[in-house]
Amino acid sequence: MSGAHANKHHQMECGSLDSNSHKHKDKHKDREHKRERDNSKNGISEHRSSSEKKHREKEKEQIKPKEKRKEEKFQSSDGKSRDKENGFVSPPSIKVEEDNGYHHSIKHEKSLKRERDEDECKHKPKKVKVENEKKEKKRKQEADSDYEEREERKPKKRSKEEKKDTAGGKKKAKNELDEKWKWWEEERCTDGSKWRFLEHKGPVFPPSYEPLPGHVRFYYDGKAMKLSPGAEEVATFYAKMLDHEYTTKDIFKKNFFKDWRKEMTSEEKSKITELKKCDFTEMLKYFKAQSEARKQMSKEEKQKTKEENERILQEYGYCVMDNHRERIGNFRIEPPGLFRGRGDHPKMGKLKRRIRPQDIIINCSKDSVHPKPPPGTRWKEVRHDNKVTWLASWTENIQGSIKYIMLNPSSRIKGEKDWQKYETARRLKKCVERIRAQYREDWRNKEMRIRQRAVALYFIDKLALRAGNEKDEGETADTVGCCSLRVEHIKLYPQLDGQDYVVEFDFLGKDSIRYYNKIPVEKRVFKNLQLFLENKQSEDDLFDRLNTSILNKHLQELMDGLTAKVFRTYNASITLQQQLKELTSSDENITEKILSYNRANRAVALLCNHQRAPPKTFEKSMQNLQTKIDEKKKQLSAAKKELKAAKADAKALHDEKSKKAVEMKKKAVKRISEQLMKLEVQATDREENKQIALGTSKLNYLDPRISVAWCKKWSVPIEKIYNKTQREKFAWAIDMADEDFEF
Repeated sequence: MSGAHANKHHQMECGSLDSNSHKHKDKHKDREHKRERDNSKNGISEHRSSSEKKHREKEKEQIKPKEKRKEEKFQSSDGKSRDKENGFVSPPSIKVEEDNGYHHSIKHEKSLKRERDEDECKHKPKKVKVENEKKEKKRKQEADSDYEEREERKPKKRSKEEKKDTAGGKKKAKNELDEKWKWWEEERCTDGSKWRFLEHKGPVFPPSYEPLPGHVRFYYDGKAMKLSPGAEEVATFYAKMLDHEYTTKDIFKKNFFKDWRKEMTSEEKSKITELKKCDFTEMLKYFKAQSEARKQMSKEEKQKTKEENERILQEYGYCVMDNHRERIGNFRIEPPGLFRGRGDHPKMGKLKRRIRPQDIIINCSKDSVHPKPPPGTRWKEVRHDNKVTWLASWTENIQGSIKYIMLNPSSRIKGEKDWQKYETARRLKKCVERIRAQYREDWRNKEMRIRQRAVALYFIDKLALRAGNEKDEGETADTVGCCSLRVEHIKLYPQLDGQDYVVEFDFLGKDSIRYYNKIPVEKRVFKNLQLFLENKQSEDDLFDRLNTSILNKHLQELMDGLTAKVFRTYNASITLQQQLKELTSSDENITEKILSYNRANRAVALLCNHQRAPPKTFEKSMQNLQTKIDEKKKQLSAAKKELKAAKADAKALHDEKSKKAVEMKKKAVKRISEQLMKLEVQATDREENKQIALGTSKLNYLDPRISVAWCKKWSVPIEKIYNKTQREKFAWAIDMADEDFEF
C-alpha cells in the first residue's frame, strides 16, 4: 500500500472506516464460499480441500493474536482505545460491533494494510508468512518500547511507609535518625586529631548601627541633645533595658555610665556628667514601636524574613568535616550591648564591644577553601590546627575570656566528648568504693594537708560541689568552690534540729548562684573541720593547704582521667538511676511515669544545686491552670450525673439504645477523668519545679542512656523526655542503649 493511499485511509471518518472494514470482511467470506463451491463441482480431492482449510485456519490463528496485541498496544490506562501514531490521539469514543463472538475495533493504517495482506495470502502463502513474522517481531519491539515509555511517564506509586511519612511525621523523624551519620559505629582516631578535613564560610557579623530617626531625641536635664553616633549607639543599649530590673541596680548603672563616657566626644563629656539627668524615654518608645511593628508584620513579610534566615543558615550554618556536612552551633557573632552577668556580677552594665574581622582567628584545613572576610577587612589569623574542635575564636573585652564558634551539640565531635565523659564516670563506679575507703582513712592522717584533701574530697563526693578555681581578686564575682571555701562560708553545729554534727554551708557558687545547705556529716569530718577553723579569721581559707591543682593531681593518681567534675557526673547519673527504680511503678500511666521521671531529675538538680528564680509569670500561669482544673472537675461531675441517669434508663427500658448510651457515658467519664488527672499532675510538676532548673543536669550531667533505657523499659515515648534538638544531640545514646542498660 502506497504512502498516499495510507494517508487517505487515515483521514477517513470513523463511520466510513467502519463500513469499509465490514464490507471487506463480507467480500472475503464470499470468495471463500465461492471457492468451496468450485472445488466441489470440479471434484477436487478431499485431501487438498482439508490441507487448504488447515492452511487458512493457521493464517487466521496467526492474524488474531496480532490484532489482539495491536489493540492492547493502544489501550490507555482508562481502557479506551487510542491512536497515538505521529503524536496524535484518535477520538476517545469509538463504536465497537460484535461479529461471530469476536470484538473488532477500528484499525489504523497499518491494520488496514494487514487486512489486505490477508486477502492476498491465498496466492503467496509462504512469502506472507515470512513477512508477517518479520512484521510481528517489529510490532512487538515497538509495543515493548511504547510500554516502557508509558511506564516511565506514569507517576510512581508511593509505598505505605512513604504515605505514613507524609501524613504522620513520626516515621519521617525515625528515617531521618536512621540516615544520620552513625559515627559511634566507626573507629576513633588515636593520634589526637579531631578531624582530617574542615571547610566553612566563617561567622556572620551583626549589621552596622543605624542612627535613630530625627524625631527620636535624647534629653539631658530636660533639654534635647544630639549625640554622636558612637555615644548614641551605647545609649540605645541602656534605653532598651529601662523596663528591666538590671537598670535599677546601682552597680549596673555605675558601670554603664563609666563605659558610656568613654564613647562620648569631649563636648558630650563636659555636658553629660550625671546619669540621673539623662532621659531615654523617646528612645524606649521608639524601640517598643519597632518591636510591635515586627509582631504585626504580614504573612508575606514574615515568610520573606524566614527565607532569608534559612538562606543564611544554609550558607554559614554548616561546615564540611571529614566528608560529612555538620551543623555549626553559634555561627553568628554576638552584637554589641551591655553585659548582664548572672546573680550580682560586679561587671554588670559594662559595654560589650563590637567584634570585628580583625579580632577573629579562623581555623580550617589547608586544603579547604578558606573563609573570606567582609570586603575591605582581614582576619586576625588563619590557622590549620586539627587538634582543636573550634572553627573561629576571639577574645571578649569584659572578662578577657576566649569565645569560640563550635559545632552543634548533635555533631560527631560534641557527641564523642559526651560519650567519653559518661564512660569515664562509669569507670569511676568500679573504683569509687576503694576511693571512699582511702579518703576515710586519710581523715586520721598525721599530715594536715592530707586531712584537708580528704575532707574536701568527701564534700565533692557527697555534696557534688565544684572544685573551685583561683581567681584574681576583684576581677570577677566573689564565687567559690570547695577548695576556695573560706571560714565565713560554714558554720558548725554539734546538734541541730534533732541531728548530730551538722554543717551549714552558705556561699555563692558558679554564676553567682547561692549555695545554702544544712547537712549532717560523719563525726571524724566534723572534728577535722573544727581543727581547720582554729585560730582563723572569717576571710581566711578553710582549706589553707589545698588548691585545685593539688586536688586534681591526687585524683589523677586515684584513677586515670578523674577530676572533681567526674564525681559530679557520676553522682548525678547514679542518683537518677536509683530514683527511677524507686519511683516508677508498672501500674502508672504514661503521665504519672513522666512525673516520676521529673521527680528523679529534681533530686539530681537539688544535689547539683541547679536553682533558679521563680518565673515572673509563675503565679498567673498557676492560676490559669487551677481554673482549668476547676472547670474539668465540673465537667466530670456533670458527666457522672449523666452516666447515673443513663444507667437508670437502661435498667428500666432494657433495650440496645439505652445500653449504648451507658457505654458512651462511661467513656466520657473515663476521658474527662484522664484529662483532669493530667492537669493535676501538670500543676504538681510546675509547683515542684518552681525554683529548680532541670535542664542543666538533664543535658550535662545525666547519662542519656539511663533515660533511653527507662523509656524503652516502661514504654514511654522518647519524645516525652527529649525534644527534637535533644534527640539529635543524644542520637548515639538512643541508638546504643536498650532497656537493660545499667550505668
